[in-house]
Amino acid sequence: MSGLQTDGQFRPLESGDPQAVAGYRLAARLGSGGMGTVYLSYTPGGHPIALKTIRPELSEDGEFRRRFRQEVQAAQRVQGLYTAPVIDYDTEGDRPWLATAYVAGPSLAAAVAEHGPLPLPSVLLLLAGMAEALSVIHGSGIVHRDLKPSNVLLAGDGPRVIDFGIARAADATALTGTGVSIGTPAFMSPEQAAGREITPASDVFALGQVAVFAARGQGAYGDGPSHAVLYRIVHEEPDLTGLPEPLAFVARCLAKDPAERPSPADVIALCQEASPTPLRQSGSWLPKALTAQITQRVSASAALAAAPTAAPPTPPATAPLTQPNPTAVSPAHPPAYAAPTATAPQPPHTPAYPPAAPQPQYPGPAAAPQPHYRAPAATPQPHYPGPAAPQPPYAAQHGWRPAPTPPRKRKTGQWIGIGAGVVAILLWAAGCASFLKHFGSSSHNTSDGSPTASASSAAQAKRPDPKPVTFKGINIPKGYWVRFADSPPKPQHRENDGNARYAEGADFYYDEGSSAAVVGSPSKKVVLLNNAEHGSLATCRQETRYAEDIQLSQLSAGSQICVHTVPGHIAVVTYRGAADQRDPSDYITVDITIWRNAEQPSNSDE
Repeated sequence: MSGLQTDGQFRPLESGDPQAVAGYRLAARLGSGGMGTVYLSYTPGGHPIALKTIRPELSEDGEFRRRFRQEVQAAQRVQGLYTAPVIDYDTEGDRPWLATAYVAGPSLAAAVAEHGPLPLPSVLLLLAGMAEALSVIHGSGIVHRDLKPSNVLLAGDGPRVIDFGIARAADATALTGTGVSIGTPAFMSPEQAAGREITPASDVFALGQVAVFAARGQGAYGDGPSHAVLYRIVHEEPDLTGLPEPLAFVARCLAKDPAERPSPADVIALCQEASPTPLRQSGSWLPKALTAQITQRVSASAALAAAPTAAPPTPPATAPLTQPNPTAVSPAHPPAYAAPTATAPQPPHTPAYPPAAPQPQYPGPAAAPQPHYRAPAATPQPHYPGPAAPQPPYAAQHGWRPAPTPPRKRKTGQWIGIGAGVVAILLWAAGCASFLKHFGSSSHNTSDGSPTASASSAAQAKRPDPKPVTFKGINIPKGYWVRFADSPPKPQHRENDGNARYAEGADFYYDEGSSAAVVGSPSKKVVLLNNAEHGSLATCRQETRYAEDIQLSQLSAGSQICVHTVPGHIAVVTYRGAADQRDPSDYITVDITIWRNAEQPSNSDE
């Protein structure tokens, strides 16, 4: 969950972020992931901590809460030099959270992405420190289950292993019924990928994977779709091409049989044997560029702690209420703010952060609003309107209009008569138009008063097209379904829903049909596009070859399906493939582009 900028700055809080959690003031974002969001915060004494809030959908799961409580209590017992100890937590509140010691350093994933693979001495010290952390974690009765480069932070005095045991709580909520486990596929052990028992040896396998990544910038089983990587982990040997010779012992960590892998203590001994000099953490174990980056982050964190929390500025005394501050930052593009500076000012009418205290709306006497007038008048004139004001008909009699002559009267009377006739005709025409409009409107309604298809189509034509959102690489196990309103759509399954084809709230499912595996929607409005058609909102609106579901055998990689849902969302689902027959799991992989609320909601029984 690396969220720090490469230059030592932090990501500012977003509009939906809390300002404080249980008395801890949140200063910046450190990152976000599948479990929740991590913030930089400070203890009352000013010491920085990392505070993670759990995602709402996980918080609502009773089994997750039970496991989360167990894992947090177990994590409190872990007090190693190469771990981030638990500082505080709340597992019972509406939004569970966990606070650990803050590590002022990038994750291994971010460091390798920015600076490339680590040199051999750094890799040996990294492995030894991680192995020592695993010894302490396993000694507390915890299996990490999700050891990966983003869960290893690089501090000035060695690595720190974070998020140990938390993945076990998530394992209780999603995909376990189909054998798919929570974790990062590229760093899973064979037994974890196959849904078998996970032991401390599983973490040693992940340790070997992390070592290969740190030394050459790529995992031992390549990249690609998760199901392909998992298949290679279970059935193929690792690719260790380019790995430095002193790290050859890493192959033992990647043994398929857990019993053949070394223990964390053995890994430490193997690192010492491979090092030409004794392993010592001297504070300069990383390349200079990373060391400088860590130093800058330490300074930035300290400066941010000392900086006062700035409230949004009040508008200038002479500025109209609708005029934004020209120096304000657009909330759509908030820049990362450097720690020593105060929060960038926000426009008063759209503050990015809730103000710390109520602010006066009009700071000075000159800014007092005029509630009923666009501009204040110098002195109200109740009896003599300005020269531009319209004059009453008799105003011309004040000294300059001559007395009317009889011919003038007759001509004026004629025009008055003509005008009265025109007004009468216009009123009659308006009444006819109103009647016809009412009659036409009624003709577009059914007997119960609801609009017919033509009226609904006319209303839909006036609705602006929503912007599409795309989610890639979504794995949907058989018997599961997704909702297009979720971001991202997360596979769901409830025992009381029975067949996913009839699950309440489902928009798209993968399930077993009457004779074969199928994909579809409870709306009974899915269309398999042909190869000549391009999946788009316009195409989906034009195609009406609706079906309830589509057999999986009809799909090939790249097949596109238009889906119309009951709530009114339209989506293009692009089929990417299914799990290999030898894979222990049964799931499909899809990309989904969604236009939310693109049409009127419908009735699934129609």
